Amino acid sequence: MTKRAVRIGNCSGFYGDRVAAAREMVEGGPIDVLTGDYLAELTMLILWKAQQKDPSAGYARTFLTQVEQVLGSCLDRGIKIVTNAGGLNPAGLAEKITELAGKLGLEPKIAYVTGDNIVDRLPELQSQGVDFANLDTGRPLAETDRTAISANAYLGAWGIAEALAAQADIVVCPRVTDASLVVGPAAWWHGWARDDYDALAGAVAAGHVIECGPQATGGNYSFLDEITDRRYPGFPIAEVAADGSSVITKHDGTGGLVSPGTVTAQLLYEIGAPEYLNPDVTAHFDTLNLTQDGEHRVLISGTRGSAPPPTLKVALNQLGGYRNTMTLVLTGLDVEAKAAYAEQLLFEVLGGREKFAEVDVNLLRFEHADAPRNVEATAHLRITVKDPDPRKVGRAFSNATMELALGGYAGFHTTTPPTPETAYGVYWPALIPAEHVTHTVVLPNSERRVIPHPHPTSPIQSLQHADSVTSAGREEPARDFGETRREPLGRVCAARSGDKGGNANVGLWTRTPAEFAWLRAHLTEAKFRELLPEADGLAVHRYELPNLNALNFVVVGLLGEGVASSTRPDPQAKGLGEYLRARTTDIPVALLG
Repeated sequence: MTKRAVRIGNCSGFYGDRVAAAREMVEGGPIDVLTGDYLAELTMLILWKAQQKDPSAGYARTFLTQVEQVLGSCLDRGIKIVTNAGGLNPAGLAEKITELAGKLGLEPKIAYVTGDNIVDRLPELQSQGVDFANLDTGRPLAETDRTAISANAYLGAWGIAEALAAQADIVVCPRVTDASLVVGPAAWWHGWARDDYDALAGAVAAGHVIECGPQATGGNYSFLDEITDRRYPGFPIAEVAADGSSVITKHDGTGGLVSPGTVTAQLLYEIGAPEYLNPDVTAHFDTLNLTQDGEHRVLISGTRGSAPPPTLKVALNQLGGYRNTMTLVLTGLDVEAKAAYAEQLLFEVLGGREKFAEVDVNLLRFEHADAPRNVEATAHLRITVKDPDPRKVGRAFSNATMELALGGYAGFHTTTPPTPETAYGVYWPALIPAEHVTHTVVLPNSERRVIPHPHPTSPIQSLQHADSVTSAGREEPARDFGETRREPLGRVCAARSGDKGGNANVGLWTRTPAEFAWLRAHLTEAKFRELLPEADGLAVHRYELPNLNALNFVVVGLLGEGVASSTRPDPQAKGLGEYLRARTTDIPVALLG
């Protein structure tokens, strides 16, 4: 007899998300599994810094607060807890949960996953031929002299499934893929085999949708007019069926919206090609279908899967050096002249630009002519310096800006007082053959089990005909869509953008096939570059997902060496999609009704 769908509720999309979400998810209605995603490339750097101050740290501390609020209820109702809050120290977090449970008079069975952390093995692995070539630049790791401070391979879901099969109440994970937090419980619940690729792929899609919490339920959603319930969005739930299909929903009485649009937005978030690689399966996002299945219920079905690749992704963080930023405010007339004068004077005081390893000067124009308010007549001159020597970019730099207060341009002031330097990291994405990583689960009885990697594996391939997926550069044939009018691109499409290391992705989709037919023909790589001049000189990859009425663009290197290093005001490209929607282009009048 086929089991009913497993109800998996998410309570965290990042380290620092809504603390009350765990309690609200557990108390809001029936679920079988409570998950929480806390890790991102930047988070691993944050956890490393915490561990330098306290070797017993290295995990997401807010998770303990959430567990304290819900542990008793979860044990009473048989709700499993699966999280990657273990970060760099899953064993340490498991121990802290045990201590917390003891104070509450509870005795949960706790398991944890390990084996992802390979930072101490980098020299050994390099000597064995693993070059850790940067996925974006192709440079082998040996060509950089920076110190690697963290290196974590993305593990899959079978360690989680093994722990749940051993009756664990809580499974603490380190750097597993975000989707694994859903795939593992679903595989355990339904008893899937390792080669049930379509089912596993469906669970990957569901996991990808709910991993960022309320981004699937109306958060960060372009079509704001569709969200009639403007309360804080309820966190998402994936009801994953035995065949891998799922219904994305939320608890009754919570705010926000679950629609094909909100689910599409999250499916496109931070992806590249439609072949979405995971350690256990390659999920083909260009095969899935979305169907409204009731109010705030969207069915994801038809997802095809194929064998996973023979490699695991590795997220390395290197110590890049030190940085500091000061922002000077420019008011009124002659903004460009004032900015040039301020830059000249500042580096004269500092002893020259060449004193620093890297300098970034960015004039941000906000001002309006004849502005009705003082603040609307201002622009910002944002100056960032980087150097391996913290003394150069510390108060020596920021204090120097204050020498312009009485001797610089008219109206000088800054957005902050002088600030000290901060250490920054450089993100280095790479691959490692899976056989070099020992995926291990420590069960509640302290037994350690090694989880074999899936076999066989396959090279990356599309399940669709080659012409159905557009990679970089293919142009659509000219087509007449009738009379056009100059309007913002966002009058026809929505967008969701984000970061993957130093790359930015922008997914754009329409509400109707007619709109997509135009967008597909109009938004070529060349047109995309025209609308986003910052992509000049950078590689742009373009992909089509006709099943979602969507296009996905990846701009390689737009964010430099990752969020911790980027000097852009929006270092994670969160606003990039909305910027593109605001750009004007020639849109058919027939689509503007």
